[in-house]
Amino acid sequence: MSTPSSTTPAHDAVAHLQVPGQHPEAVHRLKNVPGYSTPVFKGKEEQRAKVQTNVAAKGFIPRELVVNEVNWFYSHLGIDDTYFQSESVEVISDHIIALFGAKVLAYTKHDPSKLVIDLEKIDEDGNGATFIHTSSPGKTSTEGPGATCEARIDELFLDDSNPEQAYRLETYRSQGSISATASQQLRCYFVTKCNFPAEAPKSARTDGKTDIRTVSDPIFLEKASENTLEIYQRVMSNVEQRFGPVIEVFEVEGSRERRLVIGYKMGGTKKFFSALSNLYHFYSLYSARKYVEQFSNGITIISLYLNPLPGANAPPIEHSIFQVMKEASLLYCLPDNPFFYAGKGPSGDHAVQEATYAYCGWVFAQHFCNRLGQAYLALKGILDESNPTHASVLNDIKRRFREETFTRESIAQVIHAHAELINLLYVNFAMTHYPETDEAAQLMPTLSYQRLRTQMPLTDAELHDKIRRTVPSKHELQVLESFLIFNKHVLKTNFYQPTKVALSFRLAPDFLPEVEYPKKPFGMFFVIGGEFRGFHIRFKDVARGGIRIVMSRNRENYSINQRMLFDENYGLASTQSLKNKDIPEGGAKGTILPSLGANPKLCFEKYVDAVIDLLIPGQTPGIKERLVDLYGKPELLFFGPDEGTADLMDWAALHARSRGADAWWKSFTTGKSAKTLGGVPHDVYGMTSLSVRQYVLGIYKQLGLREKDITKVQTGGPDGDLGSNEILLSSDKTIAIIDGSGVLHDPSGLNREELIRLAKLRKPVGFFDTSKLSKDGYLVRVEDQDVKLPSGEVVLDGTDFRNGAHLRFKADLFVPCGGRPEAVNISNVAALADTEGKPHFKYVVEGANLFLTQQARLYLEKRKVVLFKDSSANKGGVTSSSLEVLAGLGLSSQEYIDHMIFKDGQPSPFYQSYVRDIQQKITENAAAEFACIWREHARLQGAKPRTIISDELSSKLNELQEELEDSDLFDDEPSRRGVMRRAIPKTLVDLVGLDVLLERLPVTYQRALFSSWVASHFIYKYGVNASSVDFFHFARDLAA
Repeated sequence: MSTPSSTTPAHDAVAHLQVPGQHPEAVHRLKNVPGYSTPVFKGKEEQRAKVQTNVAAKGFIPRELVVNEVNWFYSHLGIDDTYFQSESVEVISDHIIALFGAKVLAYTKHDPSKLVIDLEKIDEDGNGATFIHTSSPGKTSTEGPGATCEARIDELFLDDSNPEQAYRLETYRSQGSISATASQQLRCYFVTKCNFPAEAPKSARTDGKTDIRTVSDPIFLEKASENTLEIYQRVMSNVEQRFGPVIEVFEVEGSRERRLVIGYKMGGTKKFFSALSNLYHFYSLYSARKYVEQFSNGITIISLYLNPLPGANAPPIEHSIFQVMKEASLLYCLPDNPFFYAGKGPSGDHAVQEATYAYCGWVFAQHFCNRLGQAYLALKGILDESNPTHASVLNDIKRRFREETFTRESIAQVIHAHAELINLLYVNFAMTHYPETDEAAQLMPTLSYQRLRTQMPLTDAELHDKIRRTVPSKHELQVLESFLIFNKHVLKTNFYQPTKVALSFRLAPDFLPEVEYPKKPFGMFFVIGGEFRGFHIRFKDVARGGIRIVMSRNRENYSINQRMLFDENYGLASTQSLKNKDIPEGGAKGTILPSLGANPKLCFEKYVDAVIDLLIPGQTPGIKERLVDLYGKPELLFFGPDEGTADLMDWAALHARSRGADAWWKSFTTGKSAKTLGGVPHDVYGMTSLSVRQYVLGIYKQLGLREKDITKVQTGGPDGDLGSNEILLSSDKTIAIIDGSGVLHDPSGLNREELIRLAKLRKPVGFFDTSKLSKDGYLVRVEDQDVKLPSGEVVLDGTDFRNGAHLRFKADLFVPCGGRPEAVNISNVAALADTEGKPHFKYVVEGANLFLTQQARLYLEKRKVVLFKDSSANKGGVTSSSLEVLAGLGLSSQEYIDHMIFKDGQPSPFYQSYVRDIQQKITENAAAEFACIWREHARLQGAKPRTIISDELSSKLNELQEELEDSDLFDDEPSRRGVMRRAIPKTLVDLVGLDVLLERLPVTYQRALFSSWVASHFIYKYGVNASSVDFFHFARDLAA
């Protein structure tokens, strides 16, 4: 929203960020009448007499002064009648005596300005509170009661308000000053607990929107004028339709007062009310009254009555109010910002924009200040990373470098020490990303430049030069250079979006040092919220992967997670690339790190909304506007479930739909619920297990084994997806199962009927009927202690026993279907072999992700174990999700609702047929890859481990896929149509038709689908060492 352009010369006054899209006629006008009625307390005189008697009886104030003091308190301080009506005679008497004491103290200091009044009464039963203290208008107190009062109200009452326990707030500035000699006024705060009616009154509205009268506190309804109710009603309706805050400004006729009204969902932000005071004080505005209202439908509305401070050297309120409005949206995202200096005015240090930018740069620097340097590189060159001991030494050194070089505190010190440089860096950022929306703004985007006392924004080179000359130490230089790197690599951001819930940046990943990140990502998103930070990394334009919430147990654990967040994200996305080898999407991953005590669901919702801000072009002036987009191409992201987000995928898809993503909301997330959103659940249809199963069956077939003769150990029990389906699909002799509940073992083979019963009920082994065990069998639960096993061995602690149980059993086959990553690693893998070096297992099919480390896999293969690693064995889940995405992109919204979403709890014939297509594709892909690895291993006569062959196969597939995407083979129409007909499941082609599908699917996606199908089918058929001639023969038949 933009104010009328100012004609003031640039160097003369303090000009500010205009609000894009705001035109003067869009301002709402109000009549100059109070928005709330002030109650008149009829029993005031009677109460005054009682208070006078009470104060005199206590004897603290000389008898002859009592009448004057009480009279002064009641008549001259301008305290609202609300106070007298709600407080008892006893409390008022105490407050008058406390005031008298404060006056005596000020007298002894011979300075009337030292008169500090600080009265408070917090109700012990949680019904509310009263705070009264001295306050200078338009200034943020840095000492005394005013410095902490509003922050305490936020913390004690407003931050945790919810429909069950909510608090409303009224606060006024008194009319008179506190004494003849001191100019300060009193500020009174009244917090009262809301009493929403147990049964909501009947609504008078017919348009289906919430009627504000049915969700209000009775006291609010009694006091609020019709006009206020009307305004709040409109704001409430907007909040209900929107995820972020609703911010509106009202002019008051015949005065310079402006009313700022902000509505948002309860709990959407914290410490916001107190932060708003710092914001309007920054522009030399003061508030006559402020209200915070809560409503039983979970909505909070804040109303501020703002006036310009007389005689202040500040921009006129007619302009600065839009600045306050714009910056309130930044404050909503980051209300608790250490770089926003309260109490300085526009000529002082950081305004909200600069402070928010400083905060984002602070977080960026924590993750990306190049922390390793030359010494590490030299060491890396000398040590052998394939040697596990060397690798662990390098890892330790890497960690130490990161912990000790740039700490959060040391980076913050640099930012505080160089406020002027941070402001210049901010201008450098704003010059690129500030959206020019109208002609007035294009003449000279009068951002916050004059605040910086500079005539001209500096070029990158001049800015770098200035930083180099200004900053004394190398450490500080690196921190400030990281801000410049940040500026240069932001391709688009929602920083200037009028409403948002978190800040998001699409970064070009070119700045990542190759020594730490050898494989360069295709794109990355960086998201910062008041209660979390997060990343999203993808290695191809079309890519998919899970969103993981990283929870922290305590402060120390949070610090470790914070340091490792980007590296963990990079590692997970990179691993995902190997697994996604025969599907169109490359590897991607998102991570979210909530602050201690933050609500993880809220963090996820803000993360998703902030990312969507960068995927959908804004269309609504004043709400979502067009951003400066240096990337310049449409982007599609696909999110999947991961730790902590499995039950949030439905919300993300529906939210994308409500934000207007008509084309891709159906494919935005996988792992959606089947009945309501047409998802394809992996567990119900055994998708991941189908691919694991192909490897097990492949081993039996190649070695001529009979399944019922095979003994098996399994981690991950009948309560999990993989574990339950492994039980239901197999007919071997399972001798042990280890899961979260404990360890179940029977050397004679566990009772298959009992296992099937548990698998169908999805219950862990702790529920196994022990009467079905042989005399040598046992069940040890994690909570058990001092249990004697049939062998006579005593188990002291069930949890410790469970944690090491996968290393104690021997069998033909080991199938990990669950358990912690790296459960078998280089330090414990030796326990999987006996004293003569004979391994406990002949065959291992790694169903669980990262269950074994690479070194452990190679150790076992060296000892002749037939082992297939996770990225080959468990790719059924990613294939299923990929085809779920394809259905979302290929069907129109109506077709999707008709065919993918269940009717009366039952799937449509299309859905059932499509699921069968998916299962068939998974089985074909897994069998083809198994055969390819087996053939290659036999050709080399075992000289190369299957683990390495599997990795090479993945790399080769990814490389060929990339080459094909860049080639013109896709442009050959007969080949393209031939491949597409085979790559897209027949059920989908039959319903929609190939021509329509080719119109609907984005071209980038079609290229990726074409390349992945050609690459995988070619390599699975001809092997990793196939020649160009082989490819020529293969390509000739594509059009068939």
